[in-house]
Amino acid sequence: MKDGRPTRQRIHDAALRLFVEKGVTETSVRDLAQAAGIAEGTLYRHYASKDDLVADLFARNYTAFAHHLTALQAPLHGFRPRLAALIGEIFRFHDDNPTLFRFLLLVQHQGLPRIADGADNPVSVLHELVEQGIKDGDLGLTDPALATAMILGLMLQPATAIIYGRLQAPLSRFTDQINAACLRALDSTGQPTEVHHG
Repeated sequence: MKDGRPTRQRIHDAALRLFVEKGVTETSVRDLAQAAGIAEGTLYRHYASKDDLVADLFARNYTAFAHHLTALQAPLHGFRPRLAALIGEIFRFHDDNPTLFRFLLLVQHQGLPRIADGADNPVSVLHELVEQGIKDGDLGLTDPALATAMILGLMLQPATAIIYGRLQAPLSRFTDQINAACLRALDSTGQPTEVHHG
């Protein structure tokens, strides 16, 4: 039986590039087949539809990155070093593989509903880190869903700004600043911040 992995890899490489350059909606099956150097029928032997290809690309890469982030944190102890390692790795991923990073960012709203919460989900990995930090008394903010959303915003908005040319790459040069901003936002010292009105 013929091994279809090289063809599938060509499809993946072509799809990532075209989806990021043109957009998922604007990329046709014909575009994908031409870019991969295959017939349209060959593409359909691997994927029933373009949506199936998008879903597979998203799930495969999203879950692999989640496993990587989980393994990265395993030898570390405490919220601060784990958060710093997670932010640093996400930003390195952005700089080393910008096409894949942009694909995951751009199609997340289409791909996320098919991904269950848990170890296969980078957002769940971050959420579990935050929950443990709250349990250990390392965070002043005690709502894990809000804290996770705040960290994601601080990490992903600069990445989005780079995509649209409003911020200059590499993203990793902002690692320390964004890590510090996350800690301030979460008040990781556990000391409540007073807000004065008027």
